[in-house]
Amino acid sequence: MTELEALQAALAGEHAALYGVGVAGGKLSGAKFNAASDAFDRHRDNRDKLSALITAANETPVAAEPAYDLPQPVTNAASAAALIVGIERRLAAVYGDLIEAAEQPAVRQLGIDQLLATASAQVVWGGAPVALPGAV
Repeated sequence: MTELEALQAALAGEHAALYGVGVAGGKLSGAKFNAASDAFDRHRDNRDKLSALITAANETPVAAEPAYDLPQPVTNAASAAALIVGIERRLAAVYGDLIEAAEQPAVRQLGIDQLLATASAQVVWGGAPVALPGAV
C-alpha cells in the first residue's frame, strides 16, 4: 500500500466514523453525548487534515458515501457505545496501515497520534485494552 492509498483509506474511515458517531450520538445524553460530540469533532478534524494532505499531493480526496451500513442496530446508549468502540477499533487498524505506509514524517506522526487516540477512545467507550492497537 502506498502512502496515498493509506491516506485515502484513512479518509474513507473517517467519513464512516463521522456517520456512525453521529448516529450513536442520537441515542446518548449527558456526559456520554458530550463525549460523542468530542469524538465527532476529532473525526471531523482528522477528515480535514487527511483531505488537506491528499489535496497537497495533487490528488482528489475520496468522497463520503451518502450513508453507511452499521454493523448492528443502534437502539439505546449501550448499543451506541458499542458502535463507537467498533468504529475506533476499525480506525486503529487503518491508522496502523497509515503508519506502515507513511513516507513523510508528518504523515507518520498523524498516524501515530490517531492510533493512540483510537486506542484510548476504545477504552473510554467500554472496550477492552489491547496490547497492540491497530494490529490485524
